Amino acid sequence: MFDWKTLLGGAFLSRFFSALLIVILGVLAIRVVLTVLRKTLERSKLEKAAHSLILSLVRAGMYLVVFLSAASALGIDVTGIVALASVLTLALSLSLQNMASNVVGGFTILYNHSFHSGDFVEVAGQAGTVQEINMTYTVLTTADNKVISIPNSSVVASQIVNYSASETRRVEIAVSAGYDAPVQKVLDALVQAGTRENVLEDPAPQAVVTAYGDSAISYSLRLWVKTPDYWDVYFAVTQRVKEIFDEQGITMTYPHLIVHMEK
Repeated sequence: MFDWKTLLGGAFLSRFFSALLIVILGVLAIRVVLTVLRKTLERSKLEKAAHSLILSLVRAGMYLVVFLSAASALGIDVTGIVALASVLTLALSLSLQNMASNVVGGFTILYNHSFHSGDFVEVAGQAGTVQEINMTYTVLTTADNKVISIPNSSVVASQIVNYSASETRRVEIAVSAGYDAPVQKVLDALVQAGTRENVLEDPAPQAVVTAYGDSAISYSLRLWVKTPDYWDVYFAVTQRVKEIFDEQGITMTYPHLIVHMEK
């Protein structure tokens, strides 16, 4: 343990200057390491949300090492300090289990690259654009501008659908038409509706018959677009299908019942 009698002797001065040297060199080393680490993180593919946490953890760990080294140079028995710190760390981790699981979940998300900031995803029953991935929550903004914060532990445990992962997406529009409308005429009308700006030519728009119902034939129009154009094309083509059907006299059916009465 610390011997106060050394304050009066030269041994303490020697220890003091040794500890001071350790602190000065340690602080300089920390600055160099953090600068190099910061530049390395900026060049990496890690989310920016992880940068600050990694830097903070490294900074705290290095300062702890410098503190213990300086204390040891002063003649202080650091064994008790380390033991006390271990106990406090364990107690803190037990009391903050949920936060710890969210932090681990945040690292898992950033490591797996399941999605990135700006992606439109569906996760944990919520859909929206990823605004931020911090160490405890993933923040989404929905289409109607609601901000939703989902615990990272819930994100990791749920199914993730990333609509922005690929450069292209397929738009599929289901419609129905009566049996009195020629099948080929309906297919041609659907392809005509799907041939427009922002629709990719390869693969070309395709219309197919999907089912024969009790009172209608079901069709599907399938076309490919660039991911950012998905909703604009979906809404525009959906409206255009009805307009072309009206122009060509094709009737979209709806559930109805025909009753024949005998006299």
